[in-house]
Amino acid sequence: MEQVAFIVWRESVEALLVVGILYAWLRANPVAGKRGMAYLWGGVGLGLVLSGLLALTLLGVSSWLDDTAQEYFQAAMPLVAAALIVQMVVWMRKNGRSLKRELEGGLASNAAEKNWWGLLFLVALAVAREGSETVVFLYGSVAGSSNGGALALAGLGGFVAALATFQLLQLGGKYISWRWFFKVTEILLLLLAGAMLNSGVEHLIGMDVLPAIIDPLWDSSAWLDESMGIGKLLADFAGYRSHPALSLLVIWSGYWIASTWLLRRVSRTGQ
Repeated sequence: MEQVAFIVWRESVEALLVVGILYAWLRANPVAGKRGMAYLWGGVGLGLVLSGLLALTLLGVSSWLDDTAQEYFQAAMPLVAAALIVQMVVWMRKNGRSLKRELEGGLASNAAEKNWWGLLFLVALAVAREGSETVVFLYGSVAGSSNGGALALAGLGGFVAALATFQLLQLGGKYISWRWFFKVTEILLLLLAGAMLNSGVEHLIGMDVLPAIIDPLWDSSAWLDESMGIGKLLADFAGYRSHPALSLLVIWSGYWIASTWLLRRVSRTGQ
């Protein structure tokens, strides 16, 4: 449930950021805002619909597959989610500083040309991107869970927390700054991606697609049990395993080496 709340919170804040930048520009330009507001909210609605269609598609695909194919599908989804999280972190590291300028520039261009449909599709794509990532991340986190009601409440709680966080961020750094927000959530997202990676790899090991090599490599459950308390929190958010297979540890270590190198390269080159 913690994963669900965090994912909804983080992705909702990012979507609110995009919509908030465009909304503020339209409010500051009343002539354009008078026409543009309807297209702004229309884009938000369209983006949510597209995200919902993706969720229904994933559920439909899963239900059409036979047992063996479903096993592969459920192993693949956490791996896809992990890759998307890393891609998102890299994209924000690369484009975060110029995001406001680029969004306002695109909106100003659309307004000057009276291309309001361009604004609608700009917003729809931005919202659909965040919503689609949320759908994939959540599927990778909760596939097979039987506690749907608790997960729905966790998602609702994450969205309410996102609204509160966005309001605090809008106060101009008095309580919390965008720079701090992105730095902290970047680390948490990378930890979460590592946990999802482990989930997918364990699934493949269980299907005998990947060799375990040595299983288990150790057993630390007596000191930190992954099924309860802090151990479970570390398992959900950082991929901790009290009795990991050697191949799982190698892949998880490779993930952190590759992610660290990629982020340093982006920071160094600005590309």
